[in-house]
Amino acid sequence: MDDGFPRLATADAVQAASRASLAAEEARLLALEAEYCSHGDTVHYTQFPKIFSGCEGSFMLDAAGNRFLDLQMWYSAVNFGYANPRLNNALKRQIDTLPQVASQYLHREKIELAAMIAKDAEAKFGAKGRVHFNVGGAQAVEDSLKLVRNASNGKSLMFAFEGGYHGRTLGASAITSSYRYRRRFGHFGERAHFIPFPYHFRGPKGMSKEEYGEHCVQQFARLFESEYNGVWDPKVGQAEYAAFYVEPLQGTGGYVIPPPNFFTGLKKVLDDHGILMVVDEIQMGFYRTGKLWSIEHFGVTPDVIVFGKAVTNGLNPLSGVWAKEALINPTVFPPGSTHSTFNANPLGTAVALEAMKMMEEEDYETMVMAKGAYFLDGLKDLQKRHKIVGEVDGLGMALRIEICEPHDSYTPSKRLVDLMCDEGMKADLEIAGKRYGLVLDIGGYYKNVITLAPALTMSYAEIDLAIALLDQLFTRAAKPRFPARTRCRQRAGDHGDLLRVRGLSPLDRQPRLWRRGGRDHRPFR
Repeated sequence: MDDGFPRLATADAVQAASRASLAAEEARLLALEAEYCSHGDTVHYTQFPKIFSGCEGSFMLDAAGNRFLDLQMWYSAVNFGYANPRLNNALKRQIDTLPQVASQYLHREKIELAAMIAKDAEAKFGAKGRVHFNVGGAQAVEDSLKLVRNASNGKSLMFAFEGGYHGRTLGASAITSSYRYRRRFGHFGERAHFIPFPYHFRGPKGMSKEEYGEHCVQQFARLFESEYNGVWDPKVGQAEYAAFYVEPLQGTGGYVIPPPNFFTGLKKVLDDHGILMVVDEIQMGFYRTGKLWSIEHFGVTPDVIVFGKAVTNGLNPLSGVWAKEALINPTVFPPGSTHSTFNANPLGTAVALEAMKMMEEEDYETMVMAKGAYFLDGLKDLQKRHKIVGEVDGLGMALRIEICEPHDSYTPSKRLVDLMCDEGMKADLEIAGKRYGLVLDIGGYYKNVITLAPALTMSYAEIDLAIALLDQLFTRAAKPRFPARTRCRQRAGDHGDLLRVRGLSPLDRQPRLWRRGGRDHRPFR
């Protein structure tokens, strides 16, 4: 036939067969996963986990070729973009030279990386120190707990913040504020004393952000006014607590940003009472906030820094601890104080060393602060137009959107955030004739905050795309006719629900047009 219909029918049949094949393969994999994989990890926050098959830059891809703009980048582990060529090549070079070596031996990459981090800290904080490596953030937190307990003659109690998160190993769970992570694992006799963080949006009304920060410091200082407040013995001048574990910006707590004056006041109280400040930079380190360490924004010198995640851009795992010389020199913290088979592994240290060189060579501070301000401007515009947005805030490329019920723009709405995560996974948000998915991460005290940790390499065009997709998603989720979620399990952790719910057809909204420096940024052509 010459009318083309048979050829069209054949093409349609091929596409249908391809879709069926992909669906069958996904079903096969999910069936195997359901039977043989533990559900105790962080995948099963959703009934139907998403299977991805590729990644590049700011995007994740599935087997069907759908593109998902990732606004959380593996919980801020991939600051420099998926499949970053320079860092990937560093890994490939190391695989061909020294891919393995036992941790009791030395290799160049470990030594140069430790020196680079320690010299940078000495230049910034005026304190000589050393670096100790491990493989995961929680493991590095455990190492830091040994450091501070050793330095304080065995004191095992710590202060930490309400809303703070430091990991889920036993020691890290004890200083993480969520009881949910401890409930099924017995009594935690060394559970931290949790102190309020200056979360101004949900703090007392009538105080400025700075006043609330001062108020929180004063309430903490009150604990040391009398021995009957339970933490201080004035007769010998000793506290029962060894250290205060802090996140400069709360991660799982919802990217809460404290006022600039808060940590200076807190550090003075700690110094006055011989208590160490341990800064957890696992999520906010490596220019997420526009500084190598987020604590640099707040004008204090930490005693210990814990880091991980983005140091290798999410490639071979590596984490570590920087501590002042008095805490970590070999006479007080000798060989064998901690051990991990894969600590300082050559693949991880090679990538991390290349990442540190890249950060030193390029002006990430200026770039991240400019992009973060641009992104935040877009979020503020969304806040003006959507009643479900209660607050937006950001520091560098660590940004937050607090989702609330529309009647008052204040009551936390986990319900709406869950719907947004589900809709983002459907890959049917349509912009200028192209369909996208959206990968979001959820945090906050009420699990109602979208925490944004996009790639630092994200282009301005991709920021515009993110704002347009969020605009469409907010409009869709807030519609009164939107079906209620019925199949989702109760959220079990601090990472985003990604349950795929069948439902609405895409809205056909046009992206806003940004004008910066006389140029239009329209990324969707």
